[in-house]
Amino acid sequence: MEVIADLHIHSRFSMACSKEITIKGMESAAVEKGINLLGSGDFTHPLWLKEMKAELEKVEGAGLYRVKGSGSGVSFIPSVEVSTVFQDHSKTKKVHNVILTDDIEKAEALNSALSKYGDLSADGRPTLMMSAAELVETVINVDENAFVFPAHAWTPWFGVFGGMSGFDSMKEAYGDQAKRIYALETGLSSDPVMNWRISANDKYALLSNSDFHSLQKMGREANVFELEKVTYGSLIKAIKDKDSKRFIRTLEFYPEEGKYHFDGHRNCNFSADPAADNGTLCPVCRKRLTIGVLHRVNDLADRPLGYTPKKAIPYAHIVPLIEIVGYVMGKGTYSLQVKVMRDALIRSLGPEFMILTKTPLESIAEIAGNETAEAIGNVRSGRITAIAGYDGVFGRIEMLKRSEEKAAPKKIKQPTLSSFLDGKKG
Repeated sequence: MEVIADLHIHSRFSMACSKEITIKGMESAAVEKGINLLGSGDFTHPLWLKEMKAELEKVEGAGLYRVKGSGSGVSFIPSVEVSTVFQDHSKTKKVHNVILTDDIEKAEALNSALSKYGDLSADGRPTLMMSAAELVETVINVDENAFVFPAHAWTPWFGVFGGMSGFDSMKEAYGDQAKRIYALETGLSSDPVMNWRISANDKYALLSNSDFHSLQKMGREANVFELEKVTYGSLIKAIKDKDSKRFIRTLEFYPEEGKYHFDGHRNCNFSADPAADNGTLCPVCRKRLTIGVLHRVNDLADRPLGYTPKKAIPYAHIVPLIEIVGYVMGKGTYSLQVKVMRDALIRSLGPEFMILTKTPLESIAEIAGNETAEAIGNVRSGRITAIAGYDGVFGRIEMLKRSEEKAAPKKIKQPTLSSFLDGKKG
């Protein structure tokens, strides 16, 4: 069975998250997207955990949950992102991690252990005064089946490899607990081809998740599995084994669209491709730039651009349907007209991932017009131009060559979604 999983998400109890996020709302959004396995998010928060216990029921023998009485086909894994803050050689380090478990009662036991290090009720993504290594050791001592991985590994301030607060290796970050880390999350501003340049990371599965703060953003990145039986255990084994027959691909943002791809200063309206070697100081204010993901990858890389490991899990780039519709219509993604058109496409043609990857373009054109069909076709085949984001500013994807003269073209041929669907690397 094909399983599309978004394992890192948030509830309305996390800072800067939509108040409209509910468990049933998440279920409905997952159905629209075509996602059938979803992290619960924020199980450390007492109010969200109370809702989880009230609204979810166990899927017998699976280590998963579903909405009580629902036949939607959407399952939930108890999950949370936590921020570990600690001193390392007199420097403050902040590393975000995702924790998965197969049982709400185990989540409660984990909460009891983690509450000694921070106020779990303050934020759905709690801040814990402990090292990343202490976190892993504490979690595994409570629940040996729990699964911990670094969240958005390259984000400047909170990623394990981030330019402002990160480390140069997993060993530096996790010490003797690095042996219990089997995966890392690439984040929106990097993709597998960037991560493949660091040979020390070959041992880790590369996960992609939305880290959404509103339901609209669910599934902007995701993982695709082929599992004989959908269980927590089979999912974790597929990740640990990096078995491309079971962990078949990830669906990725174009990394330039992420908001930390290039170096830059948002307030100074300045960004820079690190390949241009402009240094690390802003030419406008003369303060240190926010060092972006591409810069950090270049710093740590020991392989050339375009290198692909022999057993790499395939991936493909996507652009969320609502972004494509908004781009074509020239309106914001929160516009009512954009939402109406996006909903019409899903109502007529099926879940979003089906539309983005498999639905004939002619069928899309009948509902949303030729430009929308062309834009989706261009995303499928990689015929796009990317304008890189920086310092908290999302990048842009030009899908119809409207602003090609202003955009920075991609320098490497990336694998495309259609090539993977045809069983080729691209």
